[in-house]
Amino acid sequence: MAHRTKLIAALAAVPLVLGLASCASVGSGDAGADDVIKIGVVGKGDAQWDAFEKAAGEAGIDIELVDFSDYAQPNPATTEGELDLNQFQHIVYLADYNVSAGEDLTPIGSTAIYPLGLYSTKYDDVADIKEGDTVAVPNDASNLARGLLVLQSAGLIELKSGGTIFSDLADVDEAKSKVKVTTLEASLTPTSLPDVAAAIINNDYVTDAGLSFEDAIAQDDPSDPNALPYVNIFATRADDADNETYLKLVEIFQTDPDVQAGLLEASGNTAVPLKVSVADLQDSLTKVEADTKAAKG
Repeated sequence: MAHRTKLIAALAAVPLVLGLASCASVGSGDAGADDVIKIGVVGKGDAQWDAFEKAAGEAGIDIELVDFSDYAQPNPATTEGELDLNQFQHIVYLADYNVSAGEDLTPIGSTAIYPLGLYSTKYDDVADIKEGDTVAVPNDASNLARGLLVLQSAGLIELKSGGTIFSDLADVDEAKSKVKVTTLEASLTPTSLPDVAAAIINNDYVTDAGLSFEDAIAQDDPSDPNALPYVNIFATRADDADNETYLKLVEIFQTDPDVQAGLLEASGNTAVPLKVSVADLQDSLTKVEADTKAAKG
């Protein structure tokens, strides 16, 4: 679209089960040469995954990508041992899962940070959205807060006390806001576009909706120095955090040029690849989990 507004807010990234079989490699310790490593992803058709499977195979590691259509299932499947790893979420999302479920999944490597965009089929400019219009945002806690912060930065709503990564609908100051906000499961926000003025759409669903990343009429900034909690990660069970095969897969993802090219292609060149130390990722998770517990009371 002709007019695109780039906005700075807090970040996220940032997906039912299409097929999930029993896991051949479960539990702590390093996977053997004949084990198949099962990795839960959202958007298996994205270019980086074909390249990743090829690179892993060349390194002697047999992987199976298990595709999901929403964000609710990969973490429980990893906890239960149906998956060895997953790669679909950022630290804020993982922290909310761990606190809510009482689990201990942990990050073992970073991938990239993605901007979160506001899309519309009715307006080319965020300024054209009318008073009283309705805007849809994802309903999961971490992406709801991030979406609200994007809307605030776009001048569409005002959040009480400025907003935080824990903001929810109760924090929207309706009297001072230009639009009404409705929440939907993240995979449904694209299909809401005919019925709303605009919608916050996670990157995993943008192209499936027939949109391009350049269509965003507002978005946050993945280069914000405060963005660490929103870096996307590989996650596994705490007992497997030192699994050498899993860590080798992270290294392959971060360093293989074809994987990295596919990552950029799949994101419309919006992804910002990052290599963050595991210690820093785990420290960030610990802090966000503590903040999440405090916010939940």
